[in-house]
Amino acid sequence: MDVFAIGRVGAASLAGVILLAFAKGVMSQFLSQSMNQQMRMEQRLTPQLIQSMAILQKPVADLEAYINDAMESNAALELEEPSAEEATGRPTHEPAARRSAEDDDGRGFARLDRFARDANVDWSDLSPFQARRADYGADRDAKLGALANTAGREVSLQEHLLSQWALFDLDDPIREAGEVIINALDLDGYLRVPLGELAAKHRPPFDSKTMEGALRAVQRLEPAGIGARDLIECLRLQLNALPGDNQIERKLVEQHLDDVVHNRLPAISRATGYSIGEINEAIRAMRTSLHLHPGYLVVDRAVPPIRPDVIIDYADTGGGLTVQLARGNLPKLRVNEEVQAMAKTRKNGRDTREFARKHVESATALIDAVAFRKQRLLDVARAIAEKQQDFFDIGPEGLKVFRMSSLAVELGCDPSTVSRTVADKYVQTPRGIFPLRYFFTGGTENEEGESMGWDRVKTRVRELIEHEDRTTPLNDDEIAARLKDEGMEISRRTVAKYRQQLSIPNARQRRVYQT
Repeated sequence: MDVFAIGRVGAASLAGVILLAFAKGVMSQFLSQSMNQQMRMEQRLTPQLIQSMAILQKPVADLEAYINDAMESNAALELEEPSAEEATGRPTHEPAARRSAEDDDGRGFARLDRFARDANVDWSDLSPFQARRADYGADRDAKLGALANTAGREVSLQEHLLSQWALFDLDDPIREAGEVIINALDLDGYLRVPLGELAAKHRPPFDSKTMEGALRAVQRLEPAGIGARDLIECLRLQLNALPGDNQIERKLVEQHLDDVVHNRLPAISRATGYSIGEINEAIRAMRTSLHLHPGYLVVDRAVPPIRPDVIIDYADTGGGLTVQLARGNLPKLRVNEEVQAMAKTRKNGRDTREFARKHVESATALIDAVAFRKQRLLDVARAIAEKQQDFFDIGPEGLKVFRMSSLAVELGCDPSTVSRTVADKYVQTPRGIFPLRYFFTGGTENEEGESMGWDRVKTRVRELIEHEDRTTPLNDDEIAARLKDEGMEISRRTVAKYRQQLSIPNARQRRVYQT
């Protein structure tokens, strides 16, 4: 190797060393640690804030259950006992006098004996029933009266059917399979579980012949239509139970039910040869004698009870509206003084103080959250009473445009807070009970610049349809045109949406055919 080659190798090695050193310097620059300070704003949800938002969103029934659970798990939380006057509605001196007579170590019985001697009352003259009433007092009668006035338990659909099933003369396999079918019925009386699936669940499984025979027997129970697997079978069973000739009704149910639903009477007339008058008469008979859900003839459809959270009513003095919270929204909570003292005193051990401190903090946070909920509910309800005054005076057509975002600006909070406040909550008004969310609505403006809520537009749509000529009903385009003439600029699609919300069929289904 010559000198020049050695020089070239040395130069390459030197370049590699330089590049390696440079790379190490760059890496050390990026991997170096340093301390610096910077300011930034970020939003964090504390456990107390999460609890406050959860309580704000709860309706009154859920709030009561939540507070009851909290009182069971938190030793520092307790209900503030109402005063005697608040509890009984009577002056406080009456219960106080009664307590002094009852709690004086038997002196109350001495006063009773003196009263009996002065009034010449002989306790032995009382009948045993009267004596028991005298012994137990008015509280006993109140309890008996409450029990006597309590509504009895409603008979279920299965109980109603099984009481009839017990009177049928059936073979044991059919009877047992029929009980399985009855217990599988939905509340409306339909059997929506396949027979094969019911048979397979039984041990030993039923055969298909037994299940079919049991179903035919179940379908003989009252009310007619019970045990049907679809709408056509349900209506057919009811027609079988009706007296007289139901030939037209049967043909409509079995072959032209879809045409009946969509009011295509001319098509039915052409296909069957019956006149429009005969078809109309048959449809009227079907509407009066047939039921789409026969099970509801026995058991009412379950509707959850509604408890209002807020009460808005006219003032007794006639000076506008008053706003108050319903009773369940007003629990008077407080922190137990003994637990609070345990958290402060040094006599207790560290674990005891820590336990008491955590419970006191949790109780305080809950009390603050409930107080915030009360105030926010009142703020929203008062705003509704002020903004929607016309609703209370003239009805739904008086609703004005009122958006949650606008109220949030007035209250200085986020719109989500207003949304949580009104969620699943109801207000009792002179016009009935309504969801709080009902009063927040968008709208439009008429030619005079007056804002109109969408409920006012809906009311006008209903009025136009109610006064239309049923032989030539108004379609959605015609309704939109008439509203435009009245200064309400809305599209045909909006009219169709409101008509569907009002459960009003379209023009073709509303049409009445002349006979």
